[in-house]
Amino acid sequence: MCGIVGASSHRNIVPILVQGLQRLEYRGYDSCGVAVHSGELARTRTTSRVADLLSQVESDHVEGLTGIAHTRWATHGAPAVHNAHPHFSHGLGEAVDGSSNKPARVAIVHNGIIENHEALRDALAARGYVFSSQTDTEVIAHLIDSHYDGDLFEAVKATVRQLQGAYAIAAICRDEPHRVVGARAGSPLILGVGTNGEENFLASDAMALAGVTDQIVYLEEGDVVDLQPGKYWIVDRAHKNVTRTVRTVQAHSGAAELGPYRHYMQKEIFEQPRAIGDTLEGVESVVPELFDGVGADGKTAASAHRVFKDIDQVLILACGTSYYSGCAAKYWLEGIAKVPTQVEIASEYRYRDSVPNPRTLVVTISQSGETADTLAALKHARSLGMEQTLTICNVATSAMVRECKLAYITRAGVEIGVASTKAFTTQLAGLFLLTLALAQSKGRLSEESEAQYLKQMRHLPVALQSVLALEPQIISWAEDFARKENALFLGRGLHYPIAMEGALKLKEVTYIHAEAYAAGELKHGPLALVTSEMPVVTVAPNDALLEKLKSNLQEVRARGGVLYVLADADTRIETSEGMHVIRMPEHYGALSPLLHVVPLQLLAYHTACARGTDVDKPRNLAKSVTVE
Repeated sequence: MCGIVGASSHRNIVPILVQGLQRLEYRGYDSCGVAVHSGELARTRTTSRVADLLSQVESDHVEGLTGIAHTRWATHGAPAVHNAHPHFSHGLGEAVDGSSNKPARVAIVHNGIIENHEALRDALAARGYVFSSQTDTEVIAHLIDSHYDGDLFEAVKATVRQLQGAYAIAAICRDEPHRVVGARAGSPLILGVGTNGEENFLASDAMALAGVTDQIVYLEEGDVVDLQPGKYWIVDRAHKNVTRTVRTVQAHSGAAELGPYRHYMQKEIFEQPRAIGDTLEGVESVVPELFDGVGADGKTAASAHRVFKDIDQVLILACGTSYYSGCAAKYWLEGIAKVPTQVEIASEYRYRDSVPNPRTLVVTISQSGETADTLAALKHARSLGMEQTLTICNVATSAMVRECKLAYITRAGVEIGVASTKAFTTQLAGLFLLTLALAQSKGRLSEESEAQYLKQMRHLPVALQSVLALEPQIISWAEDFARKENALFLGRGLHYPIAMEGALKLKEVTYIHAEAYAAGELKHGPLALVTSEMPVVTVAPNDALLEKLKSNLQEVRARGGVLYVLADADTRIETSEGMHVIRMPEHYGALSPLLHVVPLQLLAYHTACARGTDVDKPRNLAKSVTVE
């Protein structure tokens, strides 16, 4: 994976391809490349960033009317030019280094993982195909070539019948200069319909085509698409002709502009008051109808009111940051709505035996709505007979929203920084609304409590602005952390998931090893790690566990540990030797996780700046994880 752009037009499409890659680069940036039809197939690849690719294509005067491009997050094979996409097939007898005198016949880009690539590779090698990379993608290029008999569309259809795993592919052929063929199964791929009737596009995300076209077709599982200037057609997984809805999608390129900020992560941290306000816009009362699913025709596809009445437990499926938001929601769902709740790491859930309950509401959480592990876990849950599904998602047109009966769309806006920030807090807002809606449907939410919770939620943007004003104090902490290589994060109850999220943020962007623990677990092992060189970050709200937490702080101090405490104003935790305290502006009760996580985001961000890491594109990571 991670980013695909393709085009067939009557104009030079190289600028469109490269611009599309620039908008998708945050999704993967180990290498990138472009291939075009310019009489023959020609390509340019680099292990540098897209800006370097742009310089290369300009200096080499690379032009073409048909082409494909890709920015990669490495799965099979190290980040190296010979592993970078697009991959070529020169046919049988190709030189090991790809330098065959024969011109390339097929070029391909690919997101996903081909699980049977080794068997296919062996079979193709036995036929005389020679491989120049370690990727599973090159197998697809040779396979298409092996099936090619004058019709690229038919060759791709024959190829995908042999592929096992997840893929989104785009292919071009030397012998058909105005044709791009795409296919998808398990990885997202869209068709962009040209507004002038003379060009069409492929991409893994509509944002890649912002400013080029807003007419988007979301290809469905198993679709194969053939596009040429001014025309396209699609077949489904049975290879029968189908018509897919063309939607108008406003993918604003301006959302990706940095403005006055140094990095996207910083910008997105400071966008959280706006993001929360937008996510809660129009919520006048807590009603299940907030979560009604909407069909393609704009009409209600499923009734949350009916579903909420029928379920008696919740199963949350998510990965990474989204998993931690689900862990926080468990406290709300069980404490406020009194609904038993289980939270599962999506990548683990479908690989173990579990006990399904058909009266379960399966809740998926995903920023992109394309997270492969979460989609697979959702399908597994449904296969076990749990048909009531709901997603908390930031992308209304994503696969996750289409797969679930019910949905709440957060409105964080485009999130470019790989380390998620505003997506996390808007997920928490959506999950808290879900808690209240479930509580109301079960008769467990009084009018007085509903009014109080809604008042607090409407005040969140203002409260977040006050927390962001703590940035100068956080920068002072970051100067200390920049010299460390390990850190502990502590929280109790509802704030333990916030400690886990804080540790994850620090790991992601600073490369400091960080672990989070429920504070009561200190004496059961982690206390052995505490020294003056191990900073201990503690989330200390004024809640029912405060006195217990204070005892845990003393356990750290007694061993010479240095504490960094985010404390509510009325906790009576004071700054002293070895105890650094930042006062939170106000106590926020059940919603305090949305406030306490923000200083932890700022701590990770400013520590990364002090250490000189690539904040928005941390090593080895990608934004949208569309492979298992």
